[in-house]
Amino acid sequence: MAPRGGVRLAALRAPLAVKIIGAHALVVGLLGGMLVFAPSAGWSGGEALAAVGTGLLVYVGLVLLALKPVNDIERVAARVWKGDLAARVAESAVAGTEVLRIGSMFNALLDQVMAERGRLRTLAAGVVNEGDLERAALARQLHDSTAQQLAALLMQLSAIARDFPDPELAPRLALLRTTVNDALSEIRLISETIHPRVLEDLGLAAALEMLAREAAKGTGVAIAVHARSPIGLADIPPASASVLYSVARESVRNALSHGDPGSIDVTVDQRDRAVVLEVCDDGQGFDAASEDHALASRGLFTMRERLSLVGGDFQIQSAPGKGTTVLATVPMTGDSPTAGESTTL
Repeated sequence: MAPRGGVRLAALRAPLAVKIIGAHALVVGLLGGMLVFAPSAGWSGGEALAAVGTGLLVYVGLVLLALKPVNDIERVAARVWKGDLAARVAESAVAGTEVLRIGSMFNALLDQVMAERGRLRTLAAGVVNEGDLERAALARQLHDSTAQQLAALLMQLSAIARDFPDPELAPRLALLRTTVNDALSEIRLISETIHPRVLEDLGLAAALEMLAREAAKGTGVAIAVHARSPIGLADIPPASASVLYSVARESVRNALSHGDPGSIDVTVDQRDRAVVLEVCDDGQGFDAASEDHALASRGLFTMRERLSLVGGDFQIQSAPGKGTTVLATVPMTGDSPTAGESTTL
């Protein structure tokens, strides 16, 4: 003989249509019974009305109980639609076989999506890391080989001009020295743009200070770097430091190109085992409601994706006439002591 609890559970797990029809039949039966037996039982109008209300409440409760598993699936689907791919349909003791099957299939699809997303993120992170390594190697090649050869050529031209003071040859040698010197400056600038060596040698804060110095030249804009913690590559993975530097560079470039600011503040700090980069300008700003369009047009959409690959977060706040604030956060690998440092360029 089956236990009584098992019989009740089996009844609750009946198909949805059966449960709703059963609720209808129960209420109709109760109301019919009251219509037949109420006069003989001598019920007053109030008692009959109370019985009818009780029957309706029972009916509503049974229908809500029958529809609860379907509502649960709907709520999980809404969470997934908003981006919460970790949401799952919980097993219900009152769900019918069909609803249980739908919930299981929904969970299986979400598990597969999460697995595919993880594989794609791993692949994308590998591609980005390989690109960073290649850019670093190219930057080293330009700095250590090409730039050194141009510097040696510049020295040889200077030596020739000193040893052979020919009035006819001097203007040509001076033009050659100027051309080689310009090429040397361009090579060094390209090398630092591709991958700043100071980022590897001295850390993120020093790289940001150099970025501020170079960006402020000839603009009349005051760019201040505030390093509230001595954050270096000992505290943050190289890939994360590279991404934060790229976000700062792109944000400063966008502010100078589109925002017409008077000042730009670049702040890097440690908060709750995370490195936080904040770039604020007092420029003309833009409509943050069209954020996706603004990100795409200002070159920061890629930065958001790269931050996500290192487990980071990206936010942008702006309004017309109120400047722009870019906020990037990446997790740290270790604790960093707290110290205060502020440099205004």
